Amino acid sequence: MLGSIAEGRTEVSGFLTGEDCLATLAVMRALGVDIQQPSATELSIDGVGLRGLQAPDRDLDLGNSGTAMRLMTGLLSGQSFDSVLTGDESLTARPMERIIKPLTQMGATIESRDGRPPLAIRATDRLRGISYQTPMASAQVKSAVLLGGLYADGETSVTEPAVTRDHTERMLRSMGVTVTSIDGTVSLTGGQQLRGCQVNVPADLSSAAFVMLAALLAENADIQIRNVGVNPTRTGIISILQSMGADISLENDRLLGEEPVADIRVRSSKLHGGPVDASLVSLAIDEFPVLFVAAAAASGKTEFSGIGELRVKESDRISAMADAFGNLGIQVDETDDGAVVHGGHFNGGTVQSHGDHRVAMSLALAGTIAADEVIVEDVNAVDTSFPGFCECMTAIGAQIQAERS
Repeated sequence: MLGSIAEGRTEVSGFLTGEDCLATLAVMRALGVDIQQPSATELSIDGVGLRGLQAPDRDLDLGNSGTAMRLMTGLLSGQSFDSVLTGDESLTARPMERIIKPLTQMGATIESRDGRPPLAIRATDRLRGISYQTPMASAQVKSAVLLGGLYADGETSVTEPAVTRDHTERMLRSMGVTVTSIDGTVSLTGGQQLRGCQVNVPADLSSAAFVMLAALLAENADIQIRNVGVNPTRTGIISILQSMGADISLENDRLLGEEPVADIRVRSSKLHGGPVDASLVSLAIDEFPVLFVAAAAASGKTEFSGIGELRVKESDRISAMADAFGNLGIQVDETDDGAVVHGGHFNGGTVQSHGDHRVAMSLALAGTIAADEVIVEDVNAVDTSFPGFCECMTAIGAQIQAERS
């Protein structure tokens, strides 16, 4: 997205051919951007500049990607043409009022279906900068407002109640945009021109989390996962697992462009439960389904709080995991914004992923340590974020097989 509105060419290596990324790629092409794909993991983007996007001739389908939907809304809110963003059944049920509100304050006109997609974004001459305090910690909301801020008069700033992922800010800086981050407030001035650059995408920590936990729960495992992004706004999963007794260390720390990268060393460990530090929630928001599996395999009980945001992801992830665990013999006590997972032993059984990629992969991981076979239904969405999941897990000895519908 940023390469498309930059001046000049952006070369990307390490591109993930997951369905979310491919949907975003298709949308940028529909907006008039020439993007070539020399190989499965490479992109060459000829940027059209801040004002060079073109009106699409159809609705823009973002599939299952909530991140793309929210960020694209910010990007398109300042354009001189109308556009409509839509997605699959799951995405069109997700709340978008959290981005509609600040973008409307900036002067955008966005029509929705009771705060949910499809989103019809009307043409506007120019937005105005605002100072916005987010009611929840959300990198998606922050990024949507900052992208709108590129098209606004004056300064746009976002203040959050907790630290969230800062990939957008880092990428903007790497493309020549002045972005300040002071005491939880991120600010930029509109009208700044982005410059194309070289982008090397590190391996994804959210995907690495499944490999990490598989190794922790196995016997006598010792693995190294190379070139993983360890941005400090993302490493909550590591801190939480370490607090549960996990033997995880970072080796060969370095920078890949603006992003911290390291090799992650993981050794088999006996995990124990306990209260999870709520201050780490925003640093591990996508990894809680896999953390539920860790908690179920740990001794004692693990208490999660402040995770209410999981109820409005691709599924209600708290209820999805609790229901599945109940079918597999693990007790989970739900609260509105948390859960208590009682450690035990997984039985076999059939469980429902609710079409949620992270729930599906987490339950598959639970199956690798269950007393009998676990069948996870509705798993096609795994390809949105981790194509090749089964092959990757099989390569390290896990017995996971996909049967595609």
